[in-house]
Amino acid sequence: MLVAERRKYTIKTVEQAKSISSIWIKGMNLQNAIDFGLPEIDDRYHVWRVPVIGKLSKEKIGEVVIDAKTSLILERNSTKQEVLEKRLLGKTLNGEKTKPKGNYVVSSLRNTVGLGDSEQLMANMPAGSVDLVFTSPPYYNARPEYSDYITYEEYLLKLRKIIQQANHVLGEGRFFVMNIAPVLIRRANRNESSKRIAVPFDVHQIFIQEGFEFVDDIIWVKPEGAGWATGRGRRFAADRNALQYKAVPVTEYVLVYRRKSDKLIDWYIRNHPDRRIVAESKISEDYEHTNIWKIKPSHDKNHPAIFPVELARKVIQYYSFKNDVILDPFGGIGTVGEAATSLGRRFVLFDINPEYIEVIRKRIGRWLGRDVRDVHWMNCMPVDYTKYALQKRLDEQWQEAGKVKTLPA
Repeated sequence: MLVAERRKYTIKTVEQAKSISSIWIKGMNLQNAIDFGLPEIDDRYHVWRVPVIGKLSKEKIGEVVIDAKTSLILERNSTKQEVLEKRLLGKTLNGEKTKPKGNYVVSSLRNTVGLGDSEQLMANMPAGSVDLVFTSPPYYNARPEYSDYITYEEYLLKLRKIIQQANHVLGEGRFFVMNIAPVLIRRANRNESSKRIAVPFDVHQIFIQEGFEFVDDIIWVKPEGAGWATGRGRRFAADRNALQYKAVPVTEYVLVYRRKSDKLIDWYIRNHPDRRIVAESKISEDYEHTNIWKIKPSHDKNHPAIFPVELARKVIQYYSFKNDVILDPFGGIGTVGEAATSLGRRFVLFDINPEYIEVIRKRIGRWLGRDVRDVHWMNCMPVDYTKYALQKRLDEQWQEAGKVKTLPA
């Protein structure tokens, strides 16, 4: 049974909603300039919302709101005639819509690993050469390992510069996804209070100011008990005094932004030059249906704060096609590269810490096999690919013999 039938609305179908909207638009003498989009029921307020579309611009310029119970137009909630007329004039140019132009550009970048400040490395990359940025920036002084910034303002300025460079290297209309969380600054002595800084909300403002559109806030939820390591909440658990309550943090944000474009997402799907890749990039039915993602955290002795490969895989699957280029400007020990390779994507990994780059050098052969010979290395020594080529031939011989052999660590 339809929602309108369950609610016993007078207006039950989209055709009825459009018909009533047409009568109202005719009263303004705008019927020749206006079409309607797909009407939707807003059953929280018991209304139908009918998008008003300019015939020439094909863009939404307003909406008609209809009381679903009485079928009356709610004029206070609907877009006014003078507003519709103004938007109609503003959305047309010489009577024709300015359509998105340009061809779908496929990046020619190879898998790349670079040692150095990602702000500088990104400045030397070709414009629009990356299809997705996914990263988790270093914490602001939340741990002894992360004490590179004297002030919080200096930290935010660095993130702004990275986001600015991402706007340069990221393709028009493509996504920048950032895993980020509030940080707890421990007190220096018992006479001070600890401080928790809402980093995601400050970073959100930077994204908007730098020309990105907000798309989604995904909440990464860790298993119960994961947050006790920080010590936050232990005092309250012991005393349970009013005013002392502090929630134990078991979530992080995965914020999704899109570089501004007049092209809709559908444009990229329709205009991709390889239809096979589009088909192979379709998501299986076993996907995340809500913005709450329950994923176990990961740990690695080589890095104090890595995010799980599973998190990277989900982001890469949902926001890129196969063969796309995925950039992580804070590459760490290469989690994004590992996930990208497993999903048939290319990667660009930058990090300023030579120890992390060395971990990538030791592990990259497991991801790529003999294809490691094609990696572009920046400011660091390439990996000797001959042993991986030999291992690949051995693996093929074992497979032909019907046996299974795994690459040793």
